[in-house]
Amino acid sequence: MKSKKPIYITIGILILILGGFIYYRYYFVFGEGVKAGELNYVVKKGYMFKTYEGKLIQSGIRSRQTGNIQSNEFEFSVSDEAIAQKMMLNSGKVFELHYKEYVNSLPWRGYSPYVVDSIISIK
Repeated sequence: MKSKKPIYITIGILILILGGFIYYRYYFVFGEGVKAGELNYVVKKGYMFKTYEGKLIQSGIRSRQTGNIQSNEFEFSVSDEAIAQKMMLNSGKVFELHYKEYVNSLPWRGYSPYVVDSIISIK
């Protein structure tokens, strides 16, 4: 009778590889940073998972064409409801937001891989 030990070792290794892949793809923080700009909107939307999504307009970015100024948009998700409510009450103001960048998004975390976790300042 053959031992089942190699089968259990193979299954254990496959589970570890799959777990590492899922962690890297959805939970590993790829980058962190701060973005500043005028808050365009924050909305709560979604079919099953209601998440807060927003857009920040960063102005003053130069265009490739001379004489034109082009704005840059930063689309993000908000992880905390209190932060989202504070942003909704101050829409149109200039914000500095701290965010985390993930490799991929999750439905319950939001549509964007950029997740705002704190407000640094409001002007």
